[in-house]
Amino acid sequence: MAENIFHGRNVMITGGLGFIGSNLAKRLVGLGAQVTVVDSLVPEYGGNLYNIDGFRDRLRINISDVRDRYSMQYLIEGQDYLFNLAGQTSHMDSMEDPATDLEINCRAQLSILEICRHHNSRIKIVFASTRQIYGKPDYLPVDEAHPLRPTDVNGINKMAGEWYHILYSNVYGLRACALRLTNTIGPRMRIKDARQTFLGVWVRLLLEHKPFEVWGGDQLRDFTYVDDVVEACLMSAASEETNGQVFNLGSREMISLKDLAGLLVEVNGGGQYAILDFPQNRKRIDIGDYYADFSRIRSAVQWEPTVSLRDGLANTISYYREHLAHYV
Repeated sequence: MAENIFHGRNVMITGGLGFIGSNLAKRLVGLGAQVTVVDSLVPEYGGNLYNIDGFRDRLRINISDVRDRYSMQYLIEGQDYLFNLAGQTSHMDSMEDPATDLEINCRAQLSILEICRHHNSRIKIVFASTRQIYGKPDYLPVDEAHPLRPTDVNGINKMAGEWYHILYSNVYGLRACALRLTNTIGPRMRIKDARQTFLGVWVRLLLEHKPFEVWGGDQLRDFTYVDDVVEACLMSAASEETNGQVFNLGSREMISLKDLAGLLVEVNGGGQYAILDFPQNRKRIDIGDYYADFSRIRSAVQWEPTVSLRDGLANTISYYREHLAHYV
Protein backbone atom coordinates (compact mmCIF):
# COMPACT_ATOMS: atom_id res chain seq x y z
CA MET A 1 0.00 0.00 0.00
CA ALA A 2 2.45 2.62 1.20
CA GLU A 3 5.04 1.75 -1.45
CA ASN A 4 2.60 2.57 -4.25
CA ILE A 5 1.19 5.70 -2.64
CA PHE A 6 4.37 7.50 -1.56
CA HIS A 7 6.83 6.45 -4.24
CA GLY A 8 7.89 9.51 -6.26
CA ARG A 9 5.56 11.84 -4.32
CA ASN A 10 6.63 15.13 -2.74
CA VAL A 11 6.50 14.89 1.04
CA MET A 12 7.30 17.61 3.57
CA ILE A 13 7.91 17.02 7.28
CA THR A 14 7.94 19.97 9.67
CA GLY A 15 10.08 19.14 12.67
CA GLY A 16 11.80 16.71 10.32
CA LEU A 17 15.11 16.66 12.19
CA GLY A 18 13.40 15.81 15.46
CA PHE A 19 12.55 12.47 17.00
CA ILE A 20 9.44 11.31 15.17
CA GLY A 21 10.13 13.44 12.08
CA SER A 22 13.52 11.88 11.38
CA ASN A 23 12.22 8.33 11.84
CA LEU A 24 9.36 9.16 9.49
CA ALA A 25 11.81 10.68 6.98
CA LYS A 26 13.91 7.51 7.04
CA ARG A 27 10.87 5.37 6.32
CA LEU A 28 9.63 7.63 3.52
CA VAL A 29 13.04 7.75 1.86
CA GLY A 30 12.97 3.97 1.88
CA LEU A 31 9.57 4.08 0.18
CA GLY A 32 10.96 6.22 -2.65
CA ALA A 33 9.37 9.53 -1.66
CA GLN A 34 10.91 12.91 -2.47
CA VAL A 35 11.31 14.11 1.11
CA THR A 36 11.86 17.67 2.38
CA VAL A 37 12.58 17.98 6.08
CA VAL A 38 12.00 21.40 7.61
CA ASP A 39 13.39 22.22 11.03
CA SER A 40 14.40 25.37 12.89
CA LEU A 41 17.16 23.56 14.84
CA VAL A 42 16.29 25.78 17.82
CA PRO A 43 18.28 23.97 20.55
CA GLU A 44 15.35 23.58 22.93
CA TYR A 45 13.07 21.86 20.42
CA GLY A 46 14.82 18.59 19.66
CA GLY A 47 16.12 18.89 16.09
CA ASN A 48 19.43 17.09 15.56
CA LEU A 49 21.23 16.70 12.24
CA TYR A 50 22.67 13.39 13.45
CA ASN A 51 19.13 12.00 13.35
CA ILE A 52 19.41 11.68 9.56
CA ASP A 53 22.94 10.26 9.57
CA GLY A 54 23.19 7.52 6.96
CA PHE A 55 20.42 8.84 4.69
CA ARG A 56 21.09 12.59 4.67
CA ASP A 57 21.99 12.58 0.98
CA ARG A 58 18.63 11.05 0.05
CA LEU A 59 16.47 13.98 1.16
CA ARG A 60 16.29 17.76 1.07
CA ILE A 61 16.97 19.76 4.23
CA ASN A 62 15.62 23.24 4.84
CA ILE A 63 16.54 25.04 8.06
CA SER A 64 13.48 27.20 8.60
CA ASP A 65 10.98 28.06 11.31
CA VAL A 66 7.26 27.31 11.02
CA ARG A 67 6.68 30.85 12.29
CA ASP A 68 8.20 32.21 9.03
CA ARG A 69 5.20 32.46 6.72
CA TYR A 70 7.22 33.28 3.61
CA SER A 71 9.51 30.28 3.95
CA MET A 72 6.54 28.03 4.64
CA GLN A 73 4.69 29.25 1.55
CA TYR A 74 7.67 28.53 -0.68
CA LEU A 75 8.17 25.08 0.83
CA ILE A 76 4.52 23.97 0.85
CA GLU A 77 3.84 24.77 -2.79
CA GLY A 78 4.05 21.57 -4.85
CA GLN A 79 3.95 19.18 -1.91
CA ASP A 80 1.62 16.18 -2.02
CA TYR A 81 1.77 15.38 1.70
CA LEU A 82 2.56 17.41 4.80
CA PHE A 83 3.39 15.71 8.07
CA ASN A 84 3.04 18.62 10.46
CA LEU A 85 5.13 17.53 13.44
CA ALA A 86 6.90 20.74 14.46
CA GLY A 87 6.01 22.00 17.89
CA GLN A 88 7.08 23.13 21.30
CA THR A 89 6.65 20.01 23.45
CA SER A 90 7.76 21.03 26.93
CA HIS A 91 4.92 21.45 29.39
CA MET A 92 7.09 23.36 31.86
CA ASP A 93 8.48 25.67 29.15
CA SER A 94 4.94 26.47 28.10
CA MET A 95 4.11 27.61 31.62
CA GLU A 96 7.26 29.73 31.91
CA ASP A 97 7.06 31.20 28.39
CA PRO A 98 3.45 30.93 27.23
CA ALA A 99 3.83 33.48 24.43
CA THR A 100 6.40 31.39 22.55
CA ASP A 101 4.28 28.28 22.96
CA LEU A 102 1.33 30.21 21.53
CA GLU A 103 3.35 31.34 18.51
CA ILE A 104 4.62 27.86 17.62
CA ASN A 105 1.76 25.54 18.58
CA CYS A 106 -1.15 27.78 17.68
CA ARG A 107 -0.49 30.86 15.55
CA ALA A 108 2.03 29.12 13.24
CA GLN A 109 -0.42 26.25 12.70
CA LEU A 110 -3.11 28.64 11.55
CA SER A 111 -0.63 30.29 9.20
CA ILE A 112 0.37 26.93 7.68
CA LEU A 113 -3.27 26.04 7.07
CA GLU A 114 -3.92 29.41 5.41
CA ILE A 115 -0.95 28.78 3.11
CA CYS A 116 -2.31 25.35 2.22
CA ARG A 117 -5.80 26.75 1.61
CA HIS A 118 -4.60 29.47 -0.75
CA HIS A 119 -1.55 27.90 -2.39
CA ASN A 120 -1.89 24.09 -2.25
CA SER A 121 -5.44 23.01 -1.49
CA ARG A 122 -4.90 19.44 -2.71
CA ILE A 123 -2.26 18.60 -0.09
CA LYS A 124 -2.95 15.92 2.56
CA ILE A 125 -1.97 16.93 6.11
CA VAL A 126 -1.32 14.77 9.16
CA PHE A 127 -0.99 16.81 12.35
CA ALA A 128 0.80 15.52 15.45
CA SER A 129 -1.42 16.26 18.43
CA THR A 130 -1.05 14.98 22.00
CA ARG A 131 -2.92 13.10 24.71
CA GLN A 132 -2.10 16.09 26.96
CA ILE A 133 -5.20 17.87 25.68
CA TYR A 134 -7.44 15.46 27.62
CA GLY A 135 -6.09 16.57 30.98
CA LYS A 136 -6.88 14.38 33.99
CA PRO A 137 -9.00 11.47 32.73
CA ASP A 138 -12.59 10.94 33.89
CA TYR A 139 -12.40 7.31 32.78
CA LEU A 140 -9.94 4.79 31.35
CA PRO A 141 -9.07 3.91 28.69
CA VAL A 142 -9.51 7.39 27.22
CA ASP A 143 -11.34 7.51 23.89
CA GLU A 144 -11.80 10.43 21.51
CA ALA A 145 -15.19 11.30 23.05
CA HIS A 146 -13.53 12.15 26.37
CA PRO A 147 -13.83 15.84 27.41
CA LEU A 148 -10.83 18.01 26.58
CA ARG A 149 -9.46 19.78 29.67
CA PRO A 150 -5.77 20.63 29.21
CA THR A 151 -3.84 21.23 32.43
CA ASP A 152 -1.17 23.53 30.98
CA VAL A 153 -0.55 26.16 28.31
CA ASN A 154 1.02 23.58 26.00
CA GLY A 155 -2.10 21.45 26.05
CA ILE A 156 -4.37 24.42 25.34
CA ASN A 157 -2.30 25.55 22.36
CA LYS A 158 -1.93 22.01 20.97
CA MET A 159 -5.70 21.62 21.27
CA ALA A 160 -6.23 24.81 19.28
CA GLY A 161 -3.67 23.75 16.66
CA GLU A 162 -5.41 20.39 16.29
CA TRP A 163 -8.85 21.92 15.88
CA TYR A 164 -7.67 24.45 13.34
CA HIS A 165 -6.73 21.44 11.19
CA ILE A 166 -10.13 19.81 11.69
CA LEU A 167 -11.93 23.10 11.03
CA TYR A 168 -10.06 23.69 7.78
CA SER A 169 -10.88 20.15 6.71
CA ASN A 170 -14.57 20.52 7.50
CA VAL A 171 -15.05 24.09 6.20
CA TYR A 172 -12.54 24.44 3.36
CA GLY A 173 -12.17 20.83 2.27
CA LEU A 174 -8.48 20.56 3.13
CA ARG A 175 -7.65 16.91 3.65
CA ALA A 176 -6.36 16.98 7.22
CA CYS A 177 -6.42 14.70 10.23
CA ALA A 178 -4.83 14.66 13.69
CA LEU A 179 -3.14 11.92 15.71
CA ARG A 180 -3.14 12.26 19.48
CA LEU A 181 0.20 10.80 20.47
CA THR A 182 1.05 9.31 23.85
CA ASN A 183 4.54 8.82 25.29
CA THR A 184 6.38 7.94 22.09
CA ILE A 185 9.71 6.19 22.70
CA GLY A 186 12.55 4.94 20.55
CA PRO A 187 15.81 5.83 18.80
CA ARG A 188 16.46 9.53 18.11
CA MET A 189 14.28 10.83 20.94
CA ARG A 190 15.62 13.75 22.96
CA ILE A 191 17.52 12.49 26.00
CA LYS A 192 19.52 15.51 27.18
CA ASP A 193 16.56 16.80 29.21
CA ALA A 194 12.86 16.15 29.87
CA ARG A 195 11.51 18.61 27.29
CA GLN A 196 10.28 15.76 25.10
CA THR A 197 9.93 12.78 27.42
CA PHE A 198 11.03 11.86 30.92
CA LEU A 199 12.03 8.41 29.68
CA GLY A 200 14.84 9.92 27.62
CA VAL A 201 16.43 11.29 30.78
CA TRP A 202 16.12 7.90 32.44
CA VAL A 203 17.88 6.23 29.49
CA ARG A 204 20.71 8.77 29.45
CA LEU A 205 21.37 8.50 33.18
CA LEU A 206 21.33 4.70 33.01
CA LEU A 207 23.92 4.69 30.24
CA GLU A 208 26.01 7.21 32.17
CA HIS A 209 25.86 4.82 35.17
CA LYS A 210 23.95 7.34 37.27
CA PRO A 211 20.73 6.84 39.27
CA PHE A 212 17.51 8.36 37.92
CA GLU A 213 14.46 9.71 39.74
CA VAL A 214 10.90 8.38 39.51
CA TRP A 215 8.36 10.97 40.65
CA GLY A 216 5.34 9.42 42.32
CA GLY A 217 5.60 6.03 40.70
CA ASP A 218 2.03 4.72 40.83
CA GLN A 219 0.81 6.60 37.74
CA LEU A 220 -0.22 4.29 34.91
CA ARG A 221 0.91 5.10 31.38
CA ASP A 222 0.98 3.57 27.92
CA PHE A 223 3.91 3.92 25.52
CA THR A 224 4.06 3.76 21.72
CA TYR A 225 7.22 2.77 19.89
CA VAL A 226 8.26 5.26 17.24
CA ASP A 227 8.08 2.77 14.35
CA ASP A 228 4.41 2.19 15.18
CA VAL A 229 3.82 5.96 15.26
CA VAL A 230 5.46 6.28 11.84
CA GLU A 231 3.16 3.60 10.43
CA ALA A 232 0.13 5.38 11.89
CA CYS A 233 1.23 8.59 10.17
CA LEU A 234 1.66 6.86 6.81
CA MET A 235 -1.61 4.94 7.03
CA SER A 236 -3.51 8.08 8.03
CA ALA A 237 -1.98 10.06 5.15
CA ALA A 238 -2.81 7.32 2.67
CA SER A 239 -6.49 7.09 3.61
CA GLU A 240 -9.35 9.40 2.65
CA GLU A 241 -11.35 7.97 5.56
CA THR A 242 -9.22 9.97 8.01
CA ASN A 243 -10.06 13.43 6.64
CA GLY A 244 -11.49 15.71 9.31
CA GLN A 245 -10.92 13.11 12.03
CA VAL A 246 -8.88 12.83 15.23
CA PHE A 247 -7.40 9.56 16.41
CA ASN A 248 -5.76 8.30 19.58
CA LEU A 249 -2.61 6.26 19.36
CA GLY A 250 -1.82 3.95 22.23
CA SER A 251 -0.66 0.55 23.38
CA ARG A 252 -2.10 -2.73 24.60
CA GLU A 253 0.25 -2.52 27.58
CA MET A 254 -0.28 -0.30 30.62
CA ILE A 255 2.42 0.04 33.24
CA SER A 256 3.09 2.07 36.38
CA LEU A 257 6.11 4.36 36.33
CA LYS A 258 7.83 2.41 39.10
CA ASP A 259 7.32 -0.85 37.20
CA LEU A 260 8.55 0.87 34.06
CA ALA A 261 11.71 1.91 35.91
CA GLY A 262 12.25 -1.67 37.03
CA LEU A 263 11.72 -3.00 33.50
CA LEU A 264 14.14 -0.45 32.06
CA VAL A 265 16.83 -1.44 34.55
CA GLU A 266 16.19 -5.11 33.81
CA VAL A 267 16.45 -4.60 30.04
CA ASN A 268 19.61 -2.53 30.50
CA GLY A 269 21.21 -5.23 32.63
CA GLY A 270 21.63 -2.98 35.67
CA GLY A 271 21.11 0.48 37.07
CA GLN A 272 19.61 2.34 40.01
CA TYR A 273 16.65 4.63 40.60
CA ALA A 274 14.95 6.38 43.49
CA ILE A 275 11.21 6.94 43.95
CA LEU A 276 10.54 10.50 45.12
CA ASP A 277 7.55 12.74 45.74
CA PHE A 278 6.44 14.94 42.85
CA PRO A 279 8.04 18.41 42.75
CA GLN A 280 5.31 20.96 43.41
CA ASN A 281 5.66 22.69 40.04
CA ARG A 282 5.15 19.34 38.28
CA LYS A 283 2.42 18.05 40.55
CA ARG A 284 0.14 20.95 39.63
CA ILE A 285 0.00 19.82 36.00
CA ASP A 286 0.27 16.03 36.41
CA ILE A 287 -2.71 14.14 34.99
CA GLY A 288 -2.48 10.97 37.09
CA ASP A 289 -3.23 7.71 35.27
CA TYR A 290 -3.60 7.72 31.49
CA TYR A 291 -3.90 5.10 28.78
CA ALA A 292 -5.73 5.32 25.49
CA ASP A 293 -8.43 3.51 23.58
CA PHE A 294 -7.10 3.32 20.00
CA SER A 295 -10.04 1.40 18.51
CA ARG A 296 -11.08 4.31 16.26
CA ILE A 297 -7.86 4.32 14.23
CA ARG A 298 -7.88 0.54 14.18
CA SER A 299 -11.33 0.64 12.61
CA ALA A 300 -10.43 3.43 10.16
CA VAL A 301 -7.09 2.22 8.78
CA GLN A 302 -6.41 -1.09 10.57
CA TRP A 303 -3.52 0.38 12.58
CA GLU A 304 -2.38 -1.49 15.66
CA PRO A 305 0.81 -1.26 17.73
CA THR A 306 3.21 -4.08 16.90
CA VAL A 307 6.30 -3.46 19.05
CA SER A 308 6.11 -4.56 22.69
CA LEU A 309 7.23 -2.24 25.47
CA ARG A 310 10.12 -4.53 26.38
CA ASP A 311 11.35 -4.68 22.79
CA GLY A 312 10.91 -0.91 22.39
CA LEU A 313 13.00 -0.24 25.49
CA ALA A 314 15.65 -2.73 24.35
CA ASN A 315 15.88 -1.12 20.90
CA THR A 316 16.11 2.33 22.46
CA ILE A 317 18.87 1.41 24.89
CA SER A 318 20.81 -0.39 22.15
CA TYR A 319 20.66 2.70 19.90
CA TYR A 320 21.90 5.10 22.57
CA ARG A 321 24.55 2.73 23.82
CA GLU A 322 26.09 3.08 20.35
CA HIS A 323 25.29 6.74 19.61
CA LEU A 324 25.09 8.44 23.04
CA ALA A 325 27.78 11.03 22.31
CA HIS A 326 25.62 12.61 19.56
CA TYR A 327 22.69 13.23 21.92
CA VAL A 328 24.17 14.64 25.12
